[in-house]
Amino acid sequence: MKKLGFNFSNIDTVVGHCHQCEEESILVAIVTEFYRCTNCGADTKQHVNGSIRYIRLTDEEKNWLREHGKA
Repeated sequence: MKKLGFNFSNIDTVVGHCHQCEEESILVAIVTEFYRCTNCGADTKQHVNGSIRYIRLTDEEKNWLREHGKA
């Protein structure tokens, strides 16, 4: 059996409020500042302005993720 070289110790995960499913959820980083909800699969963007919030992605941000092969 061949061993795969995956290293999951550096996966950025956070607990945050998903605005799509309205639940506190574990959010997994897709790329820097962009996270995916583990409950519903919605993509969110991290917004830091005194406190950390997770907001819905715009269509432009979703297109950027698709073009760069990360979503």
